[in-house]
Amino acid sequence: MKKVEVSPSILSANFLNLEKDILDVYKGGAKYLHFDVMDGHFVPNISFGSVILKQISKEHLLINDVHLMITDPDKYLLDFINSGADIITFHYEALNSDEEIFALINRIKSYKVKAGISIKPNTNVDAIVKFLPFVDLVLVMSVEPGFGGQKFMFNSVEKIKNLFKIREESNCNFLIEVDGGINNETSKLCIEAGVDILVAGSYIYNKEDKKAAIESLIG
Repeated sequence: MKKVEVSPSILSANFLNLEKDILDVYKGGAKYLHFDVMDGHFVPNISFGSVILKQISKEHLLINDVHLMITDPDKYLLDFINSGADIITFHYEALNSDEEIFALINRIKSYKVKAGISIKPNTNVDAIVKFLPFVDLVLVMSVEPGFGGQKFMFNSVEKIKNLFKIREESNCNFLIEVDGGINNETSKLCIEAGVDILVAGSYIYNKEDKKAAIESLIG
């Protein structure tokens, strides 16, 4: 049986004790660290930029999993690459054409960084099928992007199943990630559907025992 990984979102961490919160999830078994970057334009909220990533990216052993919920990901791409991003995921909905999407994927990968593409809850998997052979990761949003603590949207389970089936029937090798409303119940649905990485924020960081929280997602 494949191992499902957890990518804790620091959007829900305590920034007064960020170093400790990152160390706790690492000790708790997390392999990734998720950075939710919001610009107040593509989504109706503002989070943080590449400066935070730069300050902490070399201070831990986790994979820097950067999710750009921004209108112009190409404009800020180098800022995040130079700050230590290992994976950069942009939104399908943020770009205007297939040509722009292919160009951005190629640009990300030209810097030896993994490229991911994300879709909002109202976007079907069919919209991104043509890009799947070229990306390293697909992020299924199981809430509307922009705010933490939302309830899980169950249509995302079918999207994960669809992506898993496409991967099984093709030569694609992208990872399937899900983000939004992940807890010890919804995580099981996603794992059964074929997900590889679970993004969780408040579920992990609102608990004293981060290790137990992480284990409850994948156990």
